[in-house]
Amino acid sequence: MRPALVALVVAAGAATALPAAACTVDKAPYGQLSSGQAVDAWTIHGPKMNVTVLSLGGILKDIEVPDRKGVMGNVIRNLNSLAAYEGRANFSSLIGRYANRISGGGFTLEGQRVDLDKPDVVVSHGGAKGFGTRIWTVTPAKCGLDLSLVSPDGDNGFPGEVHVTVRYRVSAGRLTLDYSATTTRPTVVALTHHAYFNLSGQDNVYDQTLQINAGKYLVTDPHRVPTGEILPLDGTPMDLRKARPIHDVVTSDHPSVIAAKGLDHTFVLTGKGMKTAAVLSDPSTGRKLTVSTTEPGLVVYTAGGFNGSLTGADGRPLGAGAGVALEAQHFPDSPNHADFPSTELKPGQMLRATTVFAFSAK
Repeated sequence: MRPALVALVVAAGAATALPAAACTVDKAPYGQLSSGQAVDAWTIHGPKMNVTVLSLGGILKDIEVPDRKGVMGNVIRNLNSLAAYEGRANFSSLIGRYANRISGGGFTLEGQRVDLDKPDVVVSHGGAKGFGTRIWTVTPAKCGLDLSLVSPDGDNGFPGEVHVTVRYRVSAGRLTLDYSATTTRPTVVALTHHAYFNLSGQDNVYDQTLQINAGKYLVTDPHRVPTGEILPLDGTPMDLRKARPIHDVVTSDHPSVIAAKGLDHTFVLTGKGMKTAAVLSDPSTGRKLTVSTTEPGLVVYTAGGFNGSLTGADGRPLGAGAGVALEAQHFPDSPNHADFPSTELKPGQMLRATTVFAFSAK
């Protein structure tokens, strides 16, 4: 039998047939940033799944998957304009050079102090104009896209010229993100994707259930920076080893939940190598998202800081709980905690990590 063909569309009216599962990749202009830089929207049409990625920040603009009745629907929170994305750095985007927070404005690496772009303060998501604000080079592939970026030596204070590639691949309800990076000088790198999921499309995710494969979490200070202490989840409302409605957790009286206005916690995942990190389920649509990863931690953020100032593409304001971020990554502030898994990257080495978002419905 002849293999199925995929039409790889790279420009209007142009197509190349490649052997693969039934899949197409197309490109459309999305607009211009205030700087005049053009932004494209790339859509991967795969089996039972459509994924739209912006060249700006690798933003996941849409993920359409079926519910239990076979009705397709978007399960990613998005914004109503390119200007809105430009004004809200890191919204549903790739994060780098360092995901989450680094304390004290820097760290010590190989005996030398490294000061980042804001000395003596907490640096979040790699600092000003991190990877979520950059235009990535996008190359179409079979049922996917390769996004690449060169971060120059000294970028926001981080040493080394770092070359990053993130491969987006779609197959039968699965979106796989494969991360890789190299450097010209010793540095630290921690990458993730800050997508906000909502399986129902309703105003919030509080009726959806969440299960997390973790028995411990990182304690944080008032700035949400890890203190270095790792505590068991036993007896806390954040213990989600058994699936529970998100509402039950975010309304608890645990001090860390109150401080974060919900969940904004780093969970220490159980197991090594590729493992299940979390399962998000929606009883109303039957949709289920299973997140698997090679990373040691999962940052879960239930968008407690959303206040309606952002508007979704559907015209509705995004309030607290509008989505939940499930960010598979290394631990925040690892460069300042010798007992945390290392995020150091040296010349001749390659960072590799994989996260899979698998969707189903019943």
